[in-house]
Amino acid sequence: MKGHALSLRLGPLLLLAALLASWEIACRALKVPALVLPPPSAITVSLWKGLASGYFWPHLRTTALELLLGLAAGCTIGFAAGVALAENAGARRLLMPYVVTTQVIPKLALAPLFVLWFGFGMTSTVVITALICFFPLLENTLTALGRVPPERLELFRMLGASRAQTLWRLKLPMGLPAILAGLRVAVVLALVGAVVGEFIGASQGLGALIIATQGTMDTSLMFAVLVLISALGLAIYQATLWLERRLLAPMNLTS
Repeated sequence: MKGHALSLRLGPLLLLAALLASWEIACRALKVPALVLPPPSAITVSLWKGLASGYFWPHLRTTALELLLGLAAGCTIGFAAGVALAENAGARRLLMPYVVTTQVIPKLALAPLFVLWFGFGMTSTVVITALICFFPLLENTLTALGRVPPERLELFRMLGASRAQTLWRLKLPMGLPAILAGLRVAVVLALVGAVVGEFIGASQGLGALIIATQGTMDTSLMFAVLVLISALGLAIYQATLWLERRLLAPMNLTS
């Protein structure tokens, strides 16, 4: 069992090493220009230089802060709105078409308006990120609270539970796995929102740095920034998985 678990952990790393080695060999054998596709060795050098010199750190901190602020705002509002709409059928029928409309409009098309309304900087990027994170939490919360077995709802009614007690002691605990699944989706989309927002409305951040590398035609540096974005996304996603395990552990023990 230990050997199997170890192979499961090493498998992705071995696959990554094989892909990077193949990439390096192909670039050198085919003499692909570094401007078109730099080899991993050149990307590693750019990444190390940027980290060692401190060039990347202000941009990384800015994107991480925008990501966390937008994620917190969007998920909080999305969860609260999901609970409110799940508990009020009339409000749900009235407001859901407008909620869906805000989501089908591409956020990249709204970015110039946000820059005009909120200024050129962090605020507009946080708003874009929050808007992207909002819908997964709302939709998953709304769906989770609406799928409680009728027999359990009837049991709570027979026991004289109030509406608030039914929500907090039955619906939310049973819907927690689905709500946390929405959080995982929101985390992934939050980084997309932060980077896209920086493309248009920021002078600092990893997204803004990608735009700057396009101007200098430094493809190795651009790939290094993409590595940082991937690392940031994986870190926040792993933190979400850790939080999910902690929150669901009591439920697993009682089941």
